[in-house]
Amino acid sequence: MPDQLKHTIEVLVRFNEADPLGIVWHGHYIRYFEDGRESFGLANGLGYLDVYDKGFVIPVVSVHCDFKKSLRYGEKVLVETIYVPSEAARLRFEYRLFNAVTKDLVATGYSVQVFLRREDNLLQLTNPPFFESWKKEKGL
Repeated sequence: MPDQLKHTIEVLVRFNEADPLGIVWHGHYIRYFEDGRESFGLANGLGYLDVYDKGFVIPVVSVHCDFKKSLRYGEKVLVETIYVPSEAARLRFEYRLFNAVTKDLVATGYSVQVFLRREDNLLQLTNPPFFESWKKEKGL
């Protein structure tokens, strides 16, 4: 079993994400989590369209962020996304954001998503078969 299944991307802090002082607005850190989660899915065969094609959607039901340092316009942020295994029919990811140049930790957090059947939006109480296969393929 792997120690952790994780993926890291680099994101440029865009002009429209900063306030007039050049500091990134707090809500954009959640967007960086989303950037990391989407990239993780594409890199690991668990992208949103892959899940959708299997008959499910996976809405976020919880998200949490702890802020450590500010990011500024023009900086680059490293988004580390870590999959946290669970027996429940959900996806939990933890995140660590780093300033790409200084390597300073700027934020940590997590998100939880649940499986809903696409056709009727009913909560899936057990892991869908495709997800069980994915976990087995990844050694989780």
